[in-house]
Amino acid sequence: MKTYSIKEKPFVISGSPLFKKTGKIHRLTEEIRNEIPSLDFLGRRCPGARVGFITDASEFTVTIHFATLNFDIGMSIYACHSAHVMVGKRSESKLVATVYPPNYTTKTFSNKVIKSDSLEEVTIWLPRNEEIIDVEITFPDNAVILPPTPYKHGPALYYGSSITEGGCCCNITNAYNALLCRYFDLDYYNFGFSGAAMGEEIMAEYIASLNPEIFIYDYDHNAPTKEHLEKTHKPFFDKFRSKRPYTPVVMLTMPNFDFHEEGNIRREIIKETYKEALKSGDKNVYFVDGETFFGEKDRELCTIDMIHPNDLGFYRMAQAIKPVIKNILEKKEHTL
Repeated sequence: MKTYSIKEKPFVISGSPLFKKTGKIHRLTEEIRNEIPSLDFLGRRCPGARVGFITDASEFTVTIHFATLNFDIGMSIYACHSAHVMVGKRSESKLVATVYPPNYTTKTFSNKVIKSDSLEEVTIWLPRNEEIIDVEITFPDNAVILPPTPYKHGPALYYGSSITEGGCCCNITNAYNALLCRYFDLDYYNFGFSGAAMGEEIMAEYIASLNPEIFIYDYDHNAPTKEHLEKTHKPFFDKFRSKRPYTPVVMLTMPNFDFHEEGNIRREIIKETYKEALKSGDKNVYFVDGETFFGEKDRELCTIDMIHPNDLGFYRMAQAIKPVIKNILEKKEHTL
């Protein structure tokens, strides 16, 4: 048996914008974490991070080493602290194993993965709620291990609230942005910051520096007041657009209109940013109305707490946003 760190070749870590520079599975630089202290811990965890490889091993063991391990209200260990192992072509991959801690005190834990002995694509979706020190994978000595197939598109970047981060689906692969990743073979960065996405201009500059293929944002949930949203939303867009004049930008609004008395007001603030961009001649802006996310029937079944979507809510969100992403990617292919 031989054990590898996922930080070694041929493994490829996706969804962590700082890994190649720092060797850490983080999403925010130390500079930004110091500038915005509320993002210190949140910036060191990396929801949406994935490890990819191809192997013919019919069995291998995944061991995860956490730096932190915290209880998260409203979500289980399976949702917050587990890795989910998917096998097969990414758009058709199937869940074959989860790797999760047995309790809230064990920071190193393992599980065995069983698959066929064919050469198959493996994607390990890493736990979203904790800072990860390392992940090790133990294979039989004769196993073939190859780099993964590169993503067809991306990376896209999603910026927003705990909903963007993935709360409260049962596992990270069911978040709306993860579903869109699978539908389109679209690499992505998850910049959802639970309770702490406030539309700071330094964040807009950092996001622009990562040069995403598509930028999707919806932080209205975290704006403490409608006045804060009005003060920050257009400047945030303008700062990003000044650095990335042609990147498609998709503006979303919150999904829980049924339960939020300011939903309509906040939607109009966001829509005004969109309208002004169109008036200026911007042909790469898109608006998706969050009130449409949960559909017309059984809307009340789509949240866990009248704020955060459950798995059904995330699925319906993905279906509503899917045509917009499809249109953007098709337009890009036609111009190549």
